[in-house]
Amino acid sequence: MTVECIADRHAAAAGISPDDFKAVFRNHPAGVAVVTLRGPDGPVGFTATSVTSVSAAPPVLAFSLAAASSSRPALERASSVVVNFLAEDQRDVAATFARRGVDRFAQVAWTSLPTGEPVLRGVTAWVRGEIDERIPVGDSLLVTVRAGLSARHDGTRPLVYVDRTYHRLGDHGLSE
Repeated sequence: MTVECIADRHAAAAGISPDDFKAVFRNHPAGVAVVTLRGPDGPVGFTATSVTSVSAAPPVLAFSLAAASSSRPALERASSVVVNFLAEDQRDVAATFARRGVDRFAQVAWTSLPTGEPVLRGVTAWVRGEIDERIPVGDSLLVTVRAGLSARHDGTRPLVYVDRTYHRLGDHGLSE
C-alpha cells in the first residue's frame, strides 16, 4: 500500500474540518449565477456559485442556499425560480445580490416573465424551472429544479468565482 493511500484513508476516517473544506472549494472555480423568484412582497434574489447540472434527461439543475440566508423564507414558499447565469461584466450584479440589507433589484436591469419571476438583463443565459425538492443538508438547503424554459445569449462570456474573487476567463486554453 502506498503512503498516499494510507494518508487518504486516515483523512477519510478523521474527517475534514470546515475550514479545510472551505479552503478546498476556494480554489475550485465556479460559475456565478443569481437565483431569482417571485416573493410574497416582490422580487427576491441571491448570488449562487453552487449551481450544478444534475440531469439532462429530464433537465434538472441544483443549487444550495445557506440556512441563514434572508432569501430562504421566500424560497421555502416558491414553486419556481429563474437561474440567471452572469456575464463577465456583471461583477457588480453578483456583489449586489450577495449583499444583505439592500434592495437588490433597485440598481439592476431586469424584467418579469409572464409567470412573475424576475429575469436579469445582460446574462449569458437563464433557466426557469419548477422546484422539485428542498433538502436540508448541514447548514444549507439543497434545491433541485426541473428546467422548463431557457434563453441563451451567444458570445457572452461567463463570470467565474475563485478564491473569494470574481474573474473573467481568458482566451487561452490548455492543449493536449
